[in-house]
Amino acid sequence: MSDASAVLDDLRSESHELDLLVAGATARQWAGTTPAEGWTLAHQIAHLSWTDDVALVAVTDPGRFADEVARAMEDPEHFVDRAAEEIVAACPPDALLVRWRESRARLHEALAAAPAGTKFPWYGPPMSVASMATARLMETWAHGQDVADALGAVRAPTARLRHVARIGVRARDYAYFVRGLEPPAEEFRVELESPDGALLAYGPEDAAQRVTGPLYDFCLLVTQRAHRDDLAVRAQGPDADAWLSIAQAFAGPAGTGRAPKAER
Repeated sequence: MSDASAVLDDLRSESHELDLLVAGATARQWAGTTPAEGWTLAHQIAHLSWTDDVALVAVTDPGRFADEVARAMEDPEHFVDRAAEEIVAACPPDALLVRWRESRARLHEALAAAPAGTKFPWYGPPMSVASMATARLMETWAHGQDVADALGAVRAPTARLRHVARIGVRARDYAYFVRGLEPPAEEFRVELESPDGALLAYGPEDAAQRVTGPLYDFCLLVTQRAHRDDLAVRAQGPDADAWLSIAQAFAGPAGTGRAPKAER
């Protein structure tokens, strides 16, 4: 099985797990708030559906995707919120769930059929099939975390988190660029302990700047689903410490993150 096929399979599994969670939600829960300010559960699923749709455009019609980017640049701070709001206004929960299922199925089919080595445009750097699927898995997991928190559900961490961690590490320099900062020249060492006790490691073993901690906590950090003060992710070195305060695994403007629990 190719790397792309493995990630696509994991993306489908991640989406299915979230689908089971929201399929049982009541109308009141769909309209209820989530940890993302101003977003209901419906907004979370609408965003995933919209992003799958624009990813499909990037995969199948790069020229038209350039128009999507131009529209985003007209209002970079609010275009994501606006897109989610438009879908929520047009779709009751049952229709929204069907829309998301169809959106992700179409994208999966297009990615699976794309020739090896193809690169697709995106709001950040261009994406390969595997990196596009990884980005969609990361977002599905992150927004799924908001949904789970809103519903009071506890999701067991899975091995799929390795994809989220990988994109979080690879997006290190991007987090600096979107803030107008110069990224450190040297690589960091990142060591993460998965729930089964295995160690995931990135970067040179002898790096002076290091990040360590649980895989799950690191994923919450880079998706900005929790504040670093509430997580067991630790930095060694001033550059690594600074990165933990701005890290983001997602494309687009710099995220605002979440406040520490003590301040909520």
